[in-house]
Amino acid sequence: MPTAGWWEALWPDPSAVLRLVGLKPGTDVIDLCAGDGWFTLQIAKIANRVVAVDIDPTLLEVARHRLTEGSVTSCEFIAGDAYQLVKLTSRPADFVFMANAFHGVPDRPRLANVVREALKPKGLFAIVNWHPRPREETTILGEPRGPRTDLRLSPKQTISDVEAGNLKSVQLVEIPPYHYGAIFQRQ
Repeated sequence: MPTAGWWEALWPDPSAVLRLVGLKPGTDVIDLCAGDGWFTLQIAKIANRVVAVDIDPTLLEVARHRLTEGSVTSCEFIAGDAYQLVKLTSRPADFVFMANAFHGVPDRPRLANVVREALKPKGLFAIVNWHPRPREETTILGEPRGPRTDLRLSPKQTISDVEAGNLKSVQLVEIPPYHYGAIFQRQ
């Protein structure tokens, strides 16, 4: 995970990112690969209910602390493998959000299919990814940040991988300064 201050420098207004990718008030949301809860806190302020899922229980404890400090109680924290999402969550979601993690998924079409099964009909899957620019060009707080250049996915590759998992691409948005949001819908 990034050092202190990194998220704040990259995305000083995480709720704006969530609005760009289509998160609506009153929805049931899964924050997939939630990490330290930077987006989870803002999701919980907008959504009816949020389930934060991450493979790292230590990061989920950081997220839990962040939400407790923010006086947010509408969140459930689940440590587990994203491929087991349907088994980990108790009911389908309206919206699944995933930021800065899709590039590291070994079988992206498989994960997209799992997310499809975790969504309600017409539910949305929003992926926030780094643009495939050289890492040395994506600086935050004066240092190159993000995944290695060779791991970064183009919007076209992300769309191809997710559509192979039976979700339909519905929108592509720019998320300054270095990201894009790809939004998919369960049909």
